[in-house]
Amino acid sequence: MMNRVVLAVAVAFALGSTLYVAAQQPGAPPAGAPAGAPPGGRRGGGPPGGGPENGLNTRPPNAPDQKPAFTGQTRAPEQKTSVAFEVVTVAEGLVNPWGMAFLPDGRMLVTERPGRLRVISADGKQMSEPVAGLPMVDARGQGGLLDVALDPSFQKNQLIYWSYAEPRDGGMNNTAVARGKFVDGAAPKVENVQVIFHQAPSLNSPLHFGGRLVFGRDGTLFVTMGDRSITEGRMQAQNMDSLIGKIARINTDGSIPKDNPFVGKDGVRPEIWSYGHRNVQAATLHPQTGELWEVEHGTRGGDEVNVARKGKDYGWPTIAYGIEYQGPPITGGIQQKDGMEQPRYYWDPNIAPSGMIFYTGKLFPAWQNSMFIGGLGSTNLVRLAVKGDQIVGEERLLQDLQPSRDRYRDVRQGPDGAIYLLTDNAKGRILKLVPKS
Repeated sequence: MMNRVVLAVAVAFALGSTLYVAAQQPGAPPAGAPAGAPPGGRRGGGPPGGGPENGLNTRPPNAPDQKPAFTGQTRAPEQKTSVAFEVVTVAEGLVNPWGMAFLPDGRMLVTERPGRLRVISADGKQMSEPVAGLPMVDARGQGGLLDVALDPSFQKNQLIYWSYAEPRDGGMNNTAVARGKFVDGAAPKVENVQVIFHQAPSLNSPLHFGGRLVFGRDGTLFVTMGDRSITEGRMQAQNMDSLIGKIARINTDGSIPKDNPFVGKDGVRPEIWSYGHRNVQAATLHPQTGELWEVEHGTRGGDEVNVARKGKDYGWPTIAYGIEYQGPPITGGIQQKDGMEQPRYYWDPNIAPSGMIFYTGKLFPAWQNSMFIGGLGSTNLVRLAVKGDQIVGEERLLQDLQPSRDRYRDVRQGPDGAIYLLTDNAKGRILKLVPKS
């Protein structure tokens, strides 16, 4: 398995960026290089709801004999809404943008995977030179500069946090989190940089770094991670003295919260909040409960939505929906086991999820409390209707913007109530959804 993954990555690098972009993401189609849509406003589907191509993906599952654990766990009924919207290009010319955060004045901090952090004006017309002072990143494969977040007390302390693939000796690397004081101005920079979290152990892999940063309501910081997409890493997702395949919870200075579930337990990393994860690139808080929800990549099938609860085991790789990339069952070929959490929802085939929000703005009342998830492989925006902790409906948006083949890497709600998207392409853009005029 490990040799096949390494060979696939090597071949992708040899053949160029088009194949590489498709090969690096779970579930991504072997399509040609994405072409950017024209700048400016773009209709979001003509008729209300995004147009007639707005239906669900009706492709057959990769694992047709697998049965969901409960009704509605997969292939929820299509739930179209009567929302008419436009897609506006805010900014373009970014290189593989990955994460974004809004400054108090409406400007945006946007990461580019090669290692650059930029400040972009609210209208997208002004883009800074890269913010100075960030540490080096390992930008191979899916690695590089990943998410960015503002401290809950940013207006007082000007602290920002970012996740990245941290280079180590001998080709090794790991997910890391740093913080620094953001110094604004014509030449923005960060000062007093501290690396407050290192995933351990380091491995030699360019894949599955996770990397989403989410502040809890109590001010602690959740850090999502991946299994590194090699056998050595995959089998550590259930290993409690490893941070591979985990979600961590730390204080803003990198110390361990005293109420973490495994504090004081021998042989267990105290940073661990939950475990048994494959590659979590989407996470956010539920607007009512404050719980951490996450969406993670499966292999061929098995992208899943979870409520990431304290101390829980989410099963990877012991249980999983879908099949291996090469076709055989995953591990023992089972989907359910006592003591392991079931996803609240899963997709087979995949959407390749990255970035998510629960929408709480006023621009789109019909979408309030819906979950929006970026699709890399599916190249669309997925809306899920949520009732309690159940998914009761699904809608696919932006399918009519293709064949531009935009890969939606991050989803954010702006201070103006619009829904903002980052397209993870070599000519990446910031888009936003606004009501149709």
